[in-house]
Amino acid sequence: MSALVATFFGAGHLRPASGTWASAITVALAIAAYQAGWGLAVPLGFVVATLAGFWAVPLYLRKTGGEDPSEVVIDEVAGQLLALSFTVIPLWNHGVPDLLFGAWPGWVAPFLLFRLFDIWKPWLVGRADRRGDAAGVMLDDLWAGLFAGVVSMGLAGVYHGAVEPWLG
Repeated sequence: MSALVATFFGAGHLRPASGTWASAITVALAIAAYQAGWGLAVPLGFVVATLAGFWAVPLYLRKTGGEDPSEVVIDEVAGQLLALSFTVIPLWNHGVPDLLFGAWPGWVAPFLLFRLFDIWKPWLVGRADRRGDAAGVMLDDLWAGLFAGVVSMGLAGVYHGAVEPWLG
């Protein structure tokens, strides 16, 4: 069971770029949930994926002997859901019915920024990654998700506060 969770039901075996595949699948599932009226499933999914990851990753690493094998992607799922939560929750609170087309930058920016921070590994993301343990596997993506969410909100604020009124 830990292998299924750690690899996000086998998504971690997709090549190339298993982390990007897992993030893209996560975004698609989040959009589907939001479109079905289950917007709060995104932050709830973040909590579930994080708890499941902290449970499954140490077990998987003990079985395989790896430090951070590419097939372990539950960390990307948790981080991507965290990044998406920063835009999904406000959109849901404002009653925006269509995430896919009606608020499409609301899922594009967190996806791209999460992948950027996960690959680039700035500051706390890199520090967590260098831990070399199961907690570090999860924590670097959680930091990347947090940074992506905050930057997404900042970009939305700039757009809605400065650019949108100017376009008028």
